[in-house]
Amino acid sequence: MLYQFNATYMDAIKPLNSWVKFVRDVNAAPWNPMKTTPVIRTLDASMELVERLTDCYDEPAWGLDTTVINGEKLAIQYNVIANKPFCNLLHFRRSKAQINQPKVLFVAPLSGHFATLLRGTIDTFLPDHDVYVTDWHNARDVPLSEGEFHFDDYVDYLVEFLELLGPDTHAIAVCQPCVPLMVATALMSARNNPAVPCSMTLMGGPIDTRINPTEVNDYASDKDLEWFESNVICTVPEQYEGAGQLVYPGFVQLSGFMSMNLDTHVQKHFKFFGDLVKGDGDNAEAHRKFYNEYLAVMDLPAHYYLDTIRKVFLEHKLPNKTMQYRGELIDLDAITQTAILTIEGELDDITGRGQTSAALDLCTKLPKSKKLHYEQKGVGHYGIFNGRRYREAIAPKIKGFIKKHAS
Repeated sequence: MLYQFNATYMDAIKPLNSWVKFVRDVNAAPWNPMKTTPVIRTLDASMELVERLTDCYDEPAWGLDTTVINGEKLAIQYNVIANKPFCNLLHFRRSKAQINQPKVLFVAPLSGHFATLLRGTIDTFLPDHDVYVTDWHNARDVPLSEGEFHFDDYVDYLVEFLELLGPDTHAIAVCQPCVPLMVATALMSARNNPAVPCSMTLMGGPIDTRINPTEVNDYASDKDLEWFESNVICTVPEQYEGAGQLVYPGFVQLSGFMSMNLDTHVQKHFKFFGDLVKGDGDNAEAHRKFYNEYLAVMDLPAHYYLDTIRKVFLEHKLPNKTMQYRGELIDLDAITQTAILTIEGELDDITGRGQTSAALDLCTKLPKSKKLHYEQKGVGHYGIFNGRRYREAIAPKIKGFIKKHAS
């Protein structure tokens, strides 16, 4: 019912969205002599706000069409090298092959936003690494005939992708997938799988959410699993390809995140309006780029979402050493070769300080020489993998760790 109501509402406001776009086109027409006047700029700013608040934000483009290596601009091709029902393994193939560059698998979060959220994260690695990413599909577009998707299926995907990439691969997980990546690495290590990653970097991940719990952690842990099943799980309506799929809708996830910092979002939109009226194009464009990405959300498979709530936030299975994969107990002590780098942000209000670095203490058989923790001062959750401090401090730290632990 909730999903159908949201779909009906979005259809109902489409005429308003189309109308304000028409008004903006008229305002910007070359024959309009009033288009640069304060009155028209104010009107246009108002219309753009309405347009953006009534728009439907689809999956953004990657926009990583080129990279520069040794002063030479090279084209990037987006090659899908594995196509699974719920995820593609995407390769950023450069037009000229580079010799002896490390293979890096970015494990993007399956938590409401598209993998393009890591655009800036990946861009920094394109000149000097062979880069791959898990490109998750919107669950509402996955036919019901493809079956369900659980936490263990996520682990299966990671193992399959790592085996496809082969030995000497380094894995980088951002936020939520830090847990399944640890499980996959422990599983592969216990089975002496030669494709086990040389290193894994865990960035802002909820390894042990009992440490410095945040508002996000409290939201998950203050309720039982039945509450989530009854209140946030929906059935995809008939107008979508995945009709009948049980999902955690992206619009529910987005409303939850925005409500936690509602004042900040409101202030940013007031500032955006002021920038448009003043003609401050740079700041206005920065706002557009951020919210075009932030407001583009996808639905999560319901079973995976509920598995994550239960295993990570309610039962704390990884730190309690009770995590299982298809009935098999996961032994983190099996991780003896894969070097681990944990990264946290001083101001992270989603994953509390210490939650990610707990991974180092859990892997008791891994030599200290293969463990490293780094905390970036002055950044929140998104600053861990995007922005100036990521480019200038965090990315070089990861690259150095990869270089040190290349097989």
